[in-house]
Amino acid sequence: MVKETDVVVVGTGAAGLFCALHFPEDTNVLVITKDEADKSDSFLAQGGMCMLRDDGDFDGFFEDTMKAGHYENNKASVEVMIRSSQKIAKELIGYGVEFEHDGDKLAFTREGGHRRPRILYHKDVTGKEITSTLLDNALKRKNITIKEHIKMMDIICDEKTNECYGLIVKNADGDIDVIKAKYTVFACGGLGGLYKHSTNFRHITGDALAIALKHGIEMEHIDYIQIHPTTLYSEKPGRRFLISESVRGEGAILLDKNKKRFCDELRPRDIVTADIHRQMEKDGTPFVWLSMERIPEETIRSHFPNIMKQCLEEGYDPTKECIPVVPAQHYFMGGIKVNLSSMTSMERLYAVGETSCNGVHGKNRLASNSLLESMVFAERAADEIQEKMKAADESRFAKKADSNISDIDMSIYDDDKKITAEYKELVLNEIDKEKSRHE
Repeated sequence: MVKETDVVVVGTGAAGLFCALHFPEDTNVLVITKDEADKSDSFLAQGGMCMLRDDGDFDGFFEDTMKAGHYENNKASVEVMIRSSQKIAKELIGYGVEFEHDGDKLAFTREGGHRRPRILYHKDVTGKEITSTLLDNALKRKNITIKEHIKMMDIICDEKTNECYGLIVKNADGDIDVIKAKYTVFACGGLGGLYKHSTNFRHITGDALAIALKHGIEMEHIDYIQIHPTTLYSEKPGRRFLISESVRGEGAILLDKNKKRFCDELRPRDIVTADIHRQMEKDGTPFVWLSMERIPEETIRSHFPNIMKQCLEEGYDPTKECIPVVPAQHYFMGGIKVNLSSMTSMERLYAVGETSCNGVHGKNRLASNSLLESMVFAERAADEIQEKMKAADESRFAKKADSNISDIDMSIYDDDKKITAEYKELVLNEIDKEKSRHE
């Protein structure tokens, strides 16, 4: 079956939904997701979203981001992100997002790598607050259709003209469908599902990255994978539960097996992760301890209720005892290379959020920049696509799209498991190749 739309967005995280919401009501937007709409990693983000508090903090915010990224960041991307942060926060509040307040003003918290508090938050479930609010708004829009359990198998493209014409997908019934779209936006998240220990949902497996590699679309820093220092240690299989960096920002400290402090908890993530790995090796233990004894009990219960609940379920009361933590794969700084408007090296194809790499994070992401970055550049993608749709003669698109669709042998997509395995191997091999190149 062939379905037609103006824009198809792959993913229901903050980036995908924010992008979809920025199209006018006369633009038909189809948003698809491989799982349920609320099963994106954006829903799992705990700490918060950075915002430039005042012009006097620009240099500090810029330097903190660059330093965390080992100065490999794209400076233009960093500036765009920071300068856009107040606008994004205002838009989110307009959609109904409820950030915490200190009296009648917005409240800010601090996390590792930040020289001052500049992070907006909602308890310890900021990602859920933002993304669920965006989803609620998207579901109310007549021009936005959201379809769950639709798996992207490939793109429809003409590699001679370097244009994308939509997607080949497997629907909830297991049938292969074609989605013909004037513009395609990848907002598929990272690749945590490829790793044994990750804070990501298991179905986030880097599908867009594999498809991009398959078609020669430019990639960048695909080996830049972030490990989060503190996830709750458990012998149970499955997704690792994140202990937000803001816990350490509020005063929690890391301890060795003898309950002695061994590092500066507020340094960038990659440095703290290395400190923990060294200590675990020295102690011969599979975890280190995190103590919240310096944080008032009321703050733990009010600011970190979700963390409190999860710890209690694992048998630990963080108001009375230390909890075991261990590093796990968390975020992907690399991805499909995009420009400041989130366009890939293929015409009519955009990538936003963790799927993309605009260089804003460099080699290591600064805490709480991900939600901000994803929405800043998702909006820029929507803006550019709108401008192109106004200026373009789409009659040529329809003919080219139909011609390319008729040439596709759909039977090659029947074996879902085979394609999934091939895509996984493709991505992991490319990561290993890039790592070897940098060694």
